[in-house]
Amino acid sequence: MNRRRFLAFTGAAVASNLLRPSVGKTFNAIGLGRKVKAVAFDAFPIFNPSPVFALAEKLFPGNGPVLSDEWRTRQFEYTWLRTAAHHYADFWRTTQDALTFAASKLRLDLSTDRREALMNAYLKLAIWPDVTPALNRLKTLGLQLAFLSNFTPHMLDANIKNAGFEKVFDQVISTDLAGTFKPDPRAYQLGIDVLRLQREEILFVAFAGWDAAGAKLFGYPTFWTNRLKLPPEELDAIPDASATSLLELAQFLETSAASA
Repeated sequence: MNRRRFLAFTGAAVASNLLRPSVGKTFNAIGLGRKVKAVAFDAFPIFNPSPVFALAEKLFPGNGPVLSDEWRTRQFEYTWLRTAAHHYADFWRTTQDALTFAASKLRLDLSTDRREALMNAYLKLAIWPDVTPALNRLKTLGLQLAFLSNFTPHMLDANIKNAGFEKVFDQVISTDLAGTFKPDPRAYQLGIDVLRLQREEILFVAFAGWDAAGAKLFGYPTFWTNRLKLPPEELDAIPDASATSLLELAQFLETSAASA
């Protein structure tokens, strides 16, 4: 996966070796660990989209990486452009439009069957290996767990069911409820409105660098799951801490709870 594809998929992020050693120290310095009552996740710290990329290569041998690159780039550009233009279409429609554009640009034959297969792959994503043990540890702390994602409700529900997480998450929040996408502040506000907590009581867990910056600018304590070890976004908004695994987030919150 080349750098442009990384950026399209996640945005730039804080390299984990810069912030990971100070996860506990960073949070403790501002007292966040003892304030947190809920953890709100973007979809991608939980769900791994690699099956979508693998299917693209299977359907278009030799062109899978470039198709995935162009698709993901346009997918997020469309969310940002629609937000800026106040011309909303949900994430499923936006994702499909981005796929159509990418295939057309690359002169690939995107038949109805191929389009449906690639789109439906977004309903059965894999989960990262550290997710289940990390979520189990967070649940034992009595924290509310939620999604706060651009995914449509159907996309979230399908992936939750596919992963067997129906009883794990207390709230499933799609930005579709506000008719906008992150990083619009109205999207982040949904976490406060639905969870009925103060913003400093909600720890937001991002996958993309731009999402981590957006949540931090909104005022959430922010943890960046920087799985791809990317450099920081230049947006004047550094997440409170970053690591490559959710297990390190669980470890910090456990330590904070034990010292409370």
